[in-house]
Amino acid sequence: MSVENRKLEIRNLKIVFMGTPEFAVASLDALVNADYNIVAVVTAPDKPAGRGMQLTESAVKKYAVEKGLKILQPEKLKNPAFINELKSLQADVQVVVAFRMLPEIVWNMPPLGTINVHASLLPQYRGAAPINWAIINGEKETGITTFKLQHEIDTGNILLQEKISIGENETAGELHDTLKNLGAKLIVKTIQQTENGNLKEKPQSEIGNQKSEIKHAPKIFTETCKIDWNKNAEDIYNLIRGLSPYPTAFTYLHEKMLKIYFGKKEICNHHLANGDVESDNRKYLKFACADGFIHCTDIQLQGKKRMHIEDFLRGYKI
Repeated sequence: MSVENRKLEIRNLKIVFMGTPEFAVASLDALVNADYNIVAVVTAPDKPAGRGMQLTESAVKKYAVEKGLKILQPEKLKNPAFINELKSLQADVQVVVAFRMLPEIVWNMPPLGTINVHASLLPQYRGAAPINWAIINGEKETGITTFKLQHEIDTGNILLQEKISIGENETAGELHDTLKNLGAKLIVKTIQQTENGNLKEKPQSEIGNQKSEIKHAPKIFTETCKIDWNKNAEDIYNLIRGLSPYPTAFTYLHEKMLKIYFGKKEICNHHLANGDVESDNRKYLKFACADGFIHCTDIQLQGKKRMHIEDFLRGYKI
């Protein structure tokens, strides 16, 4: 039977859902609430976390337990026992949201393929941290893409896309929550159209202006988070927004790490060296940069709790 005919016959798709963090929970919840048949949830194994190093379940597992869904937690995705169990489920389609890279034996298993939810307008921002990099690079818009998995990461055929604006002061955390909910709506729409057989795939080479530069979204490392005060205020402000609340941009104050969760930019001429700090020890603390200052408004000094700048300055003198 051809895939096209199978699409027309299926009216109660059997879905395997794969995901780990909170971002994925919204999509799983939307599919459950739309009465789709989730035959299993695949998520990360429990891991030690916190000071007590107690085993901690992923956000997706916690939700799946609450809903009584079948849970698979393979250490290795090529494990024969896992592959055999996955095959036994006879899923029509797999949905992947914020999960590990899948081997071909997994993503190519269901007859209707494996659909991924990605937090960017592909082909832009392929990679692990699309939300962060869109803000860091000062983008004015982003969105959600559903697409079919294939060999190279985030390069499969586009199914559906939805675009949104990025607010001038929006943080990565705020955009994460917006896209999480948008992604949940779009995956339900994608599955509905897959079920009805009227969803057309489009190669990424046909999306947008292919002469424009393809920007990538690699994993964020510590060196990415360190603020370079030789840059201009706009770039530093975008870095702070793009890393808030996690993993957080940082600098040093009196040889202690200072995390900056939020701030304000001030464009002006000044006589200070880039990176110099200035404060009235009451209401403001600001760092000099190439074309002005960054005012720190929400910070955490090493060894202290996160606090507003006025609260911080009550107990700390510059």
